[in-house]
Amino acid sequence: MMMSWRKLNSIFISIVILYPYRKMKKTYFFSVAWLWFLLNVTVVQAQTAPDSTVLYRIETTDGNEYLGTIVNEDTEKIHLKTQQVGTITISKSTIKSMVPVNLNQVKGGAYWFDNPQSTRYLFAPNGYGLRKGEGYYQNILVFVNQASVGITDNISVGAGVVPFFLFGGPTPIWLVPKVSIPIKKDKINVGVGALIGTVLDTESDSYDESSSTGFGLAYGQATFGSRDRNISLGLGYGYADGGWANYPTLTLSALIRTGRRGYFITENYLITTGYESIGLISLGGRRIIKTIGIDFGLVIPTGLSTDFVAVPFLGLTIPFGQKNRAIAEPRQSN
Repeated sequence: MMMSWRKLNSIFISIVILYPYRKMKKTYFFSVAWLWFLLNVTVVQAQTAPDSTVLYRIETTDGNEYLGTIVNEDTEKIHLKTQQVGTITISKSTIKSMVPVNLNQVKGGAYWFDNPQSTRYLFAPNGYGLRKGEGYYQNILVFVNQASVGITDNISVGAGVVPFFLFGGPTPIWLVPKVSIPIKKDKINVGVGALIGTVLDTESDSYDESSSTGFGLAYGQATFGSRDRNISLGLGYGYADGGWANYPTLTLSALIRTGRRGYFITENYLITTGYESIGLISLGGRRIIKTIGIDFGLVIPTGLSTDFVAVPFLGLTIPFGQKNRAIAEPRQSN
């Protein structure tokens, strides 16, 4: 649209300038000039007219956040109509991020933040998958590090490490491929994946053929509910010491949104060895600060003949790969 208009504009200007004014009839001259003026006004209006139906969340460099629709925009500033303070003017040079908002994320005039890790609970995965280009970095109790990224809307891959090599010890590393299959959108999702790992021992000079440093897990998860409120049933078989477990590990997990920035999370395991069954029960939550998720909770073992009570859980999730809307130039209509 812009390129064709520039060409047309040049043609009109050429006609007016190159055609001798003394040979041009006055009526013809003013008709051309008037048409040129109308076309300019129409194009300018089309280029700067904002889409007032789209809701945006704008974060400025001073830490403030605004939610509203754009009523006017030019190369330097944006006029945003908000529900709380009316129409305000924001300089584009102060905008840190500007993203369109799904109306489902607005409740009572307030923006409910995205779940920065909607594909997992505290550590266990669910049936949902990362979308193409989305990713996150997760840290658990300082030492456990993992990052994952969506290859497609249904396939993701990640890698993790516990960097004990920093202290001269053996270092576990692993890969976590996953395939997510939506059975019914936002209601039923199935996920299948694996954890494939080994232990690197840089200090060892010998190799014992009778032992194996490989470990892993193959699992399946069925998740019922949305990304903000769901329950998952899972089954997995562990691998260690060169062989697969004889009995599956069962999981039952749930996530419930409690407000704009909070979630309740429970993640539970039943591990059977053939001789005994051990349970791990966890109760915790997730707090969203900006786009970062802070996970916390307690893990309570059951079935152990010890006085062990609970283990604290603390995790950090940082999403990446999200695309903010460009703000350098005003929007143009097609």
